[in-house]
Amino acid sequence: MQLTSFTDYGLRALVYMASLPKGELTSISQVTDVYGVSRNHMVKIVNQLSRVGLVDAVRGKNGGIRLGKPAADIRIGDVVRAMEPLSLVNCSAEFCHITPACRLKMALDKAIKSFLHELDNYTLADMVEENEPLKTLLFMPHSAALSMKAKG
Repeated sequence: MQLTSFTDYGLRALVYMASLPKGELTSISQVTDVYGVSRNHMVKIVNQLSRVGLVDAVRGKNGGIRLGKPAADIRIGDVVRAMEPLSLVNCSAEFCHITPACRLKMALDKAIKSFLHELDNYTLADMVEENEPLKTLLFMPHSAALSMKAKG
């Protein structure tokens, strides 16, 4: 299964925010700079994360974004559920004439549930705690990160 870039960058944005000191604000621009994604795309992602309570958006001159709840309370499976359209195939009768007899949808639904169940075993805190290499990569200048990536 491949996640959409919307979900992928949503997870990355949360990882970035979870790597900051507790409660520290950041900006959408900082997140987009770290990951090299369009600001427009990230605004939509942060808006969705905010709607479901995973990000707290603070308005005003000294505003910004931060996690909406502790990283230990954010399950990766819940993030994927909130961000990802989890319907793998279109089983509407108008689209597929074998829908009344098809067992594929049931098998795919079972697979999605297993996938999400596994992701529920991990929290955002699991991704960032005691992960100094991650923090080094996130907070180093972008050009230095690119040269490290090129060296492999």
